[in-house]
Amino acid sequence: MNELIIKTANPNDADKLLEIYSYYVENTAITFEYEVPSGEEFRNRISNTLKKYPYITANMNGKIVGYAYTGAFKEREAYSHSVETSIYVKKGYSGLGIGKALYCELERISKKQNITNMYACISYTEKEDRYLDLNSPQFHEHMGYRTVGKFTGCGYKFGKWYDMIWMEKTVGDRTDKPPAFIPFPELK
Repeated sequence: MNELIIKTANPNDADKLLEIYSYYVENTAITFEYEVPSGEEFRNRISNTLKKYPYITANMNGKIVGYAYTGAFKEREAYSHSVETSIYVKKGYSGLGIGKALYCELERISKKQNITNMYACISYTEKEDRYLDLNSPQFHEHMGYRTVGKFTGCGYKFGKWYDMIWMEKTVGDRTDKPPAFIPFPELK
């Protein structure tokens, strides 16, 4: 049985999450990071994110098979109702609904935090190659995101220039007096 359970990540999950992420760093242009971060760096990333935003894992048969989180879109206060999303699913586990489950939970939490806009910064190419395909933009489109911007040739990895697109999904109402952002640890 492949029951999928979504949990809040713990900094102690860093090594398991880093195992998922390292594949993308070393073999794809999905992330523009060149070097796999250390376990300590990754633990710090999780801890720092959890101070204000959700960092969640997808667990199947007792094993972490994916993770996702949000973070500040920009640091200035006027952007406090917007977040940037990130998601990684373990190699070999795509097509099982893991990404959808993670993003649905991020969206549910973001709404409770009074977020109105969710953004995804995605590596992009017009012509797929061994390092980058169009699965991520297609997944985001399927989840209700739309492309709102494109930066041409802004990332260089594996001897090739890659584009980057921003995709956006509106998840809350824009009002004249929006309720304050609620940090993740303060949610009830």
